[in-house]
Amino acid sequence: MTVSNKETPVNKNRFFRFLIPALVGILIGLSGYVFYISKAHSYLSDDPNACVNCHIMKPEYATWSHSSHGRNTVCNDCHVPHDNVFRKYYFKANDGLRHATMFTFRMEPQVIKMHAPGQKVVQENCIRCHSTLVSEVQAGEVTAPMAHANNGKLCWECHREVPHSRVRGLNATPDAPVPIIDDMSANIPDWLQEIATKSKK
Repeated sequence: MTVSNKETPVNKNRFFRFLIPALVGILIGLSGYVFYISKAHSYLSDDPNACVNCHIMKPEYATWSHSSHGRNTVCNDCHVPHDNVFRKYYFKANDGLRHATMFTFRMEPQVIKMHAPGQKVVQENCIRCHSTLVSEVQAGEVTAPMAHANNGKLCWECHREVPHSRVRGLNATPDAPVPIIDDMSANIPDWLQEIATKSKK
């Protein structure tokens, strides 16, 4: 009688019973580490300091902070939708994933330009905030798709200095002071801090 060295189906099942949870654990652990190291939780807030987690946003932050908008607005006032909370966070997640992919794979351009969905949102927000002013000059009906079809102009086509000035390259503001976020808890939304505090008790 010969003895086979082949693994029995029972041994294979035991192997996979440990392998699959181990791989899932590694995936969850790596995802958590990337979430932590990228300070992803800070993007749930409206704090402009979160926007300079990426070094590439330094010129945008510096020019915004010295503009008239820097005294009255935050990045999200212009760059995310405000018609409902679901659209706001969907847009933030979608745009953030796009940015993270570009920065991770070093695909960022030397001069950052808004893509079409971003232009649509910023145009909506210009009109939302300045509705009384734009209604007087009949610019309140111009949407980004209309402007792209040459049926009007986007607000910043005339107001070129607002709020990031004309120079927008990565080296436009080489020595501008921008905040370095040491205390990330300052960027965690209150509702998320409450959940974290309750879970620690």
